[in-house]
Amino acid sequence: MIKINRIFSISFLLTLFLGANASAQKINQFNAKGERTGIWKKNYENGKIRYQGQFKNGKEIGTFKFYEITSSTQPIIIKEYSETNDTALVKFYSIEGKLKTRGKMVGKNREGKWLYYFPDGKIISEENYVGGKLNGVLKNYYPNGKLTEETHYVNGLKQGTSKVYTEDGTLIEDVNYADNKLHGECKYYNLKGELKEKGKYKMGIKDGKWEFYMNGKLAKKKKEKLSDFKAN
Repeated sequence: MIKINRIFSISFLLTLFLGANASAQKINQFNAKGERTGIWKKNYENGKIRYQGQFKNGKEIGTFKFYEITSSTQPIIIKEYSETNDTALVKFYSIEGKLKTRGKMVGKNREGKWLYYFPDGKIISEENYVGGKLNGVLKNYYPNGKLTEETHYVNGLKQGTSKVYTEDGTLIEDVNYADNKLHGECKYYNLKGELKEKGKYKMGIKDGKWEFYMNGKLAKKKKEKLSDFKAN
């Protein structure tokens, strides 16, 4: 009886092992409709992993990891797919594993807030997207955490105010845009924060009287014609 039980136990364990091994080999499968299903894994020509993840009825679900051609250990992109919609939370990494960028995608379009990072983890930039286009305030930062730039966007174009600062926080540019062109009142300052010049643009071209300052005091006024200047 003991011998029979032993043989049965060995046979049972062997069956489990073979079954698990066979299951592990079932990757890159299609369902009856020809849709990707289950675990998928693709390699580069050099044998390194290109990506790995899981499909359900042709749709990505759960965690997908993407790798550089030189390494199969540290993913450079990790996407967390929803099972119920086209949303994915996305993170980009350096080859050393430092987080570079994170945000949300709906289909192939960026959506909502995206953040970009310095290697030490501090934020470089904040962007906001609607339907894959910049919308709202874009903010860029110096390594010390102070603002470099703050610019408003609508439907992918600069619209409204845009301000630029020095690393110590001094405002040096305060301008306005319409459809990605300088439009409206614009002011420029020196590194001390003193006004250097101000005037108006009309759809990218200087318009009307411009005032120029020295040491913060009005030096002269100059009238510009629309045909005289174009914005860089």
